[in-house]
Amino acid sequence: MFKTVKDLIERLTGELAAPADTPLDEHTLQLSTAVLLVEVMRAAPEVHEGEYAAVLRALRRQFELSDDELQRLIELAHETARTAYDYQRFTGQLNERFTHAQKVAMVEAMWAVAYADAHLDVHENAVIRKVAGLLHVTHGEYIAAKLHAQHAGPPSGHDVLP
Repeated sequence: MFKTVKDLIERLTGELAAPADTPLDEHTLQLSTAVLLVEVMRAAPEVHEGEYAAVLRALRRQFELSDDELQRLIELAHETARTAYDYQRFTGQLNERFTHAQKVAMVEAMWAVAYADAHLDVHENAVIRKVAGLLHVTHGEYIAAKLHAQHAGPPSGHDVLP
């Protein structure tokens, strides 16, 4: 009996200690990234096509996903964002797996989404400020990311899925 309990405990602890690069973990990281980008888009009263395109560009740069996978990821991110009560579970994933440079790039991508419609909403600003703090991005890095995204401006082409 003790051997069976011991085997069960070893199996459970072995499952919990699975490598961080499991497909489920990668999917969780992708979803966390997408939710934070979608949250910027959802923060303004209206969602513009340019914001959606900016979310797509950011996800394409970060992950190697097909167009269908990207579209499904964004749909799932919308669903998840609607029921989320805080950002910590999403930023926690990024803090564990992203380098500091990737976190700063994430904040810049969020700014790109906010500026994609050529208007910065106060609620978009608040979301980005909160996430930047949770990602341990310094105020100077936060401002530099904002200025870089602002000066880059919206792209001339469209990356919107058909």
